[in-house]
Amino acid sequence: MKALVYTAPDEVTYRDEPAPAAAEGEVLLRIEAVGICGSDMHAYHGHDPRRVPPLILGHEFCGTIVEGPGRGRRTTGNPLITCGTCEFCVQGRDNLCANRTMVGMTRAGAYAELMSIPARSLVEVPQDMAPVKVALVEPAATALHALNLVMRASLRPLPECAVLVIGGGAVGMLSALLARSYGVRRLSVAETNPLRRASVERAVGCPTFDPRAGGAPADGTIDVVVDAVGAKATRAAAFAAVKPGGVVMHIGLQDWASEIDMRKLTLAEVTLIGTYTYTTADLRATVAALHGGVFGDLAWVEERPLAAGAAAFRDLAAGRSAAAKIVLRP
Repeated sequence: MKALVYTAPDEVTYRDEPAPAAAEGEVLLRIEAVGICGSDMHAYHGHDPRRVPPLILGHEFCGTIVEGPGRGRRTTGNPLITCGTCEFCVQGRDNLCANRTMVGMTRAGAYAELMSIPARSLVEVPQDMAPVKVALVEPAATALHALNLVMRASLRPLPECAVLVIGGGAVGMLSALLARSYGVRRLSVAETNPLRRASVERAVGCPTFDPRAGGAPADGTIDVVVDAVGAKATRAAAFAAVKPGGVVMHIGLQDWASEIDMRKLTLAEVTLIGTYTYTTADLRATVAALHGGVFGDLAWVEERPLAAGAAAFRDLAAGRSAAAKIVLRP
């Protein structure tokens, strides 16, 4: 089969690879669409020691079952392979599974014509749902899980809040679109790439600004800040923007460590929430939301052939693409 393989830092190679075999309890999928995630870019740059080349990346996928139960059905799945028996799994918080492994990290991912995955990890989708839309379930579920946590922590209903999203990539874009659908009107997005700012303004219809050039909200005026980047600078910006009693939702993890304003966190009673991916219940809810149009028409998503995946990675790394999400089609 053909696959796009992470072969070295800043290098992915489209080449022949052995076709996977479905082990007991697994199904074999023919991949129809697969998204390029920020974590894939992190690995591409050699910044993720958990993803060791040579490795087939890719965990945002749509596929058709070609071997195993449900043959012929279009599906997606939870890329987190969980044990189902630890304390977190039995609580329904399987994203925190103590024994989890992951598609595109500890096992071959979806940048390929074929991929195997445990049958219990599959998530049903409507059979008329377009493959590219199905491939958006995973990143959209990340946004849904994060905003659900925000709504549990915020003292005011989300539609009453001023919300700032830092980062106009896929998760930032999807978070902004979901916030809009939840009724948020005072919404802005910080993004350094002018192409992405224009894309956010078209898709979300909210103000954007380049945080390097001014225009940011005044310090201490934002009820909810969603940091979809997770860099040292964005963490500082989030803490500067949030008002007393507000919420900082930390999704991105570009930098693994940095100082945060612990004095403000304490004296202003700021709630800082870390979030990791989504639960299986979140994935199912996101399928329904995407199919129902909650995230809009997704016209900002760009499709390219898997064979052109290396160029897509280079374009994303260089900031040449206006698309917050590039989806590859094998």
